[in-house]
Amino acid sequence: MAIQILAIESSCDDTSAAVIRDGVVLSNCVASQEAHRQYGGVVPEVASRAHQIHMVPVVDQALRQAGVKRKELSAIAFTRGPGLMGSLIVGVSFAKAMALALDIPLIEVHHMRAHILAHFAEDPKPVFPFLCLTVSGGHTELVVVRDFFDMTVIGKTIDDAAGEAFDKTGKLLGLDYPAGPHIDRLAKKGNPIFEFPEPKIDDLDFSFSGLKTSILYFLRKQLKGNPAFITENLHDLAASVQGRIVSILLNKLQTAVDKTGITRVALAGGVSANSELRNRLEEMGREKGWETFIPRFEFCTDNAAMIGVTAHYKYLRGDFSNQEVAPKARLNFGV
Repeated sequence: MAIQILAIESSCDDTSAAVIRDGVVLSNCVASQEAHRQYGGVVPEVASRAHQIHMVPVVDQALRQAGVKRKELSAIAFTRGPGLMGSLIVGVSFAKAMALALDIPLIEVHHMRAHILAHFAEDPKPVFPFLCLTVSGGHTELVVVRDFFDMTVIGKTIDDAAGEAFDKTGKLLGLDYPAGPHIDRLAKKGNPIFEFPEPKIDDLDFSFSGLKTSILYFLRKQLKGNPAFITENLHDLAASVQGRIVSILLNKLQTAVDKTGITRVALAGGVSANSELRNRLEEMGREKGWETFIPRFEFCTDNAAMIGVTAHYKYLRGDFSNQEVAPKARLNFGV
């Protein structure tokens, strides 16, 4: 009998539902929230209220697209954390209620583990072990992946994440939130002519706070002499900022490959949608003989398909949750 899982993702500001059959994605529906643009970032209370509005329509859409009835579901999966507490509560509560009503198992999923296992949503799938650079708005991590549930974080940010660096820099440049896609688009028409420092952080950890500060001071200095500096140099500034963030990520990745000896390399998380990061990783792979794996765009940003794929492998080993399970805004990687 087929294993059919309804997955729900509500960790931040996207409400998503997907249906997975025997590990294959049948549908992956996402409702984004536009209300946060006016605030320049995600407002937790606004996000949680929007999830309440979007949840039922998105779940219905996912089931319809998959051609699966509620009574045919084998389990309900959900993001337990990490994420915004109010947003997580909406998804967890809905999943628990639906699983209870249908009398089927409940499966909790770690959001960052799911980003990594998004690579198993479609071919080509990486062979274990592999090294995964996971980059998002809230996380920047280097992870050794030995199995579906045997993962070790060997490097992480000590302050801001890469996605935060894009968004906070974008705000300095007067760009709308989220700034990452805008910087990516603008950078295509510019050249990285402005030099920004690469943080000197020991070992495999990352830091982006100092980069953000150096950009701030650079812009202040230039604007004193030319109030139109940002407008006149926007494309080159975007290219310079993006180039430095990408080089920080890839230089650490190179160090991780050298230290671990693992040459199967994967990219995951929302920032992995960045075109320069994707292109330069592929180029590095060709030059150095690495096997590189980059998900399609729809599996990079927050989505329920990655939750469902992870849940499929948890289902196979009978790893279910009980009705007492609660969301956790900060969740250790061991879930």
